[in-house]
Parts: sequence; structure tokens; C-alpha cells
Amino acid sequence: MSNSNIIVFNGRLLSASETFIRAQGEGLQKFTPYYVGARRVRGLSLPPERTLVVNQGSAPGVVEEVLFKIYGFAPKFYKKIQKLNPVLIHAHFGVCGALALPLKAKLNVPMVVTFHGLDATMTDSYARKNSLSTRIYLKRREALKCEATLFIGVSEFIKQRLIAQGFPSEKVITHALGVDIEQFQSEPAKLSRQPIVLFVGRFSEKKGCEYLIRAMAEVQKVATEIELILIGDGELRPELEVLASKLLCRYQFLGFQPQSVVKSWMDRSMLLVVPSVTAANGDSEGLPTVVVEAQAMGLPVVASNHAGIPQAVIHGETGFLTAERDIAGLAESILRLLEDPELWQRFSLNGKEHVQKNFNLEKQTRILENIYESVLENKALK
Repeated sequence: MSNSNIIVFNGRLLSASETFIRAQGEGLQKFTPYYVGARRVRGLSLPPERTLVVNQGSAPGVVEEVLFKIYGFAPKFYKKIQKLNPVLIHAHFGVCGALALPLKAKLNVPMVVTFHGLDATMTDSYARKNSLSTRIYLKRREALKCEATLFIGVSEFIKQRLIAQGFPSEKVITHALGVDIEQFQSEPAKLSRQPIVLFVGRFSEKKGCEYLIRAMAEVQKVATEIELILIGDGELRPELEVLASKLLCRYQFLGFQPQSVVKSWMDRSMLLVVPSVTAANGDSEGLPTVVVEAQAMGLPVVASNHAGIPQAVIHGETGFLTAERDIAGLAESILRLLEDPELWQRFSLNGKEHVQKNFNLEKQTRILENIYESVLENKALK
């Protein structure tokens, strides 16, 4: 079984925010991952010799992609994959698991599906309107429950949401992704903490950035030197920039930045704020990777008590948790950490220890390989 090929399936390969999929795949030792999907998108680089898509980017490719999604028809695509003799499919996101069902049938191999957030929390009405892929997910969801071998929730919250939706409890487990502890380390010689509060993420409803901006307005009334740095992009950025211009005296929107720049800001900042909320369409976090990355680097976190976040941020030990949309609570927690160096240092050390113990990518990937082997050996999983 060692060094067998597996398929890592995602509809779009691979968005810039999906570093966790590549990191997990490239961290495998007992299996060789081939990245397979409907089409390539601008984002993360992948090994070209191990990347296969239905839509190669031409006009006929668009038609081939639609035929694959709706009818599971892609004979040339299947032929290429069959030559790899993969032993297992690991689909990331429930929607992509549904898209991969025809491929699973062709290969006749087990399929593991990881649910990350929106895929487990979106409402059916949202799914019907959002995209072709989400509509296909609704159509195939019951088949997915039966035909997939195992479902992974990235947090206990996601696991319970799946069970509540009728996914067989005996086929649902929790497995956190983890981060590269060696990569996400502070450089003590270069550390120069500044009065900065950091946000990293998409500007979408579930990220709750509006509430952070309003909380920072309260913080800056007390401490005018504190600056808010916002890294990311998204559909809500224009209106958030307008709100910040009205309420804040010190802030910067830096847009999307590569991981090296994000790490640099983590080293300079005093804390990371993750004010996530449940969106109107049901969209919720699974367990935001940035929370784990920050703590790995010794950066304390203030976050919402939302979805899987409490698994990563231990309230009163590695950071503070507030209720969703609690502007006063966010402001109070931010100020408390900024004004208490001893508390800040304790949270910093505790956060690093917590991540090393529970979210080490190497350790988590070895556990994932054990999961693969158990699936392939048809062992009972707890």
C-alpha cells in the first residue's frame, strides 16, 4: 500500500486561500497525491506532472466541464486517471465530493470527503441559487451519504452539523488540518512588536470584519496609537473601506498578500482578531487556519465563540472569545490584551504549546495516512 497513488479532488485547482489542501497533499509520505478537478484557476501552483483537469482552458473545455458536472461524462479524463491506478479519492469540500461521485464509480475505489465550512452549513435555498455545482450537490447529497466511505469534519462543530443533516454518524469523524510548525515560527532576532491589531481573511459576511472595525473605533478612543491592519480581499471590501474611513484614525487595507508577507505582519502585530459570524445563508467557519498559524507564531488571538474556533482558541488560556457581533466585547478583549504584558506573554506561550500539541501538520498528516489505510483495509473507525 506504501507509495500508492491517490486522487486529491477539488472542483477548482486551487484557490489562493486553499493552501491547506496543498500542504496536506504534499506532506503525505505513504501516498503520492494527484490533484484532480474540473478546471485550473489562478491561485496556487501545483506540480504539473501530478495535476489533471477536465477543462483545459479552451472553449470546448468549458463544454466538457459542464458535461462532467451534470452528467459525469468525461471519457478522456477518466482514461488518464485510470492509468494512475489510484487506490482512493480524497475530495475536499462536500460539493466537490458530489461532483466526484461519477469518478468514484469509474474507478471503483473508496472516497473520503472533507467538509470545511460553508459546504456543511449553507442553507438549501442558498445552494439552489448559488451555482451549478451547489445545485448538483443538493441533487446528489443522498447518494453521497451512501456512496462515500468516510466523511471528515475539520472541527467537532462541522462533524455535528453533518450528523444533524443525516450523514451516517458511523461514517463521520473529526480531523483538524494542522499547520507547518517549522514554517510558522517567529524570528526572535527580528521581532519588533508594534501597536498593531491584525486581521487576515476574505472580506465576506461570515468573516465579521464590520464588527472589528466598529470595535476598533472604541479601542482608538482609548488608545489612538493602535493601528488596524487588514490583509485580504473580497466583495465587501469597498463598503468596509468606507466604514473604516468614517470611524478609524489609523488603519490600512493591504489587499491579498503572499504567506511570507502575512507572516511578517504576524511578527510585527500585537494580536490577531477573528470576528467570524454565522452569515445569512448559513455560511460558517470550519476552523480558520489563520487562527492556528498565528498561535504557532506566538501571536495571541481575540475571536468569536463561533463554529470550530473554540477548538483552536482556548478562552482565557491562549486568547479571548466573545459572542458573535459583540462589538463591546471585542473592544474590551483587545484592550485587555494590549494593556497587560504579562497576560499577553502567557497567552503567547500557551498558544504555541497548544498548536504544537494539537495542530502540527506533520503529526496530523500521519494521522490522515492512518485514516487512509484504515479505509483501504475496511477497518472500523472511531
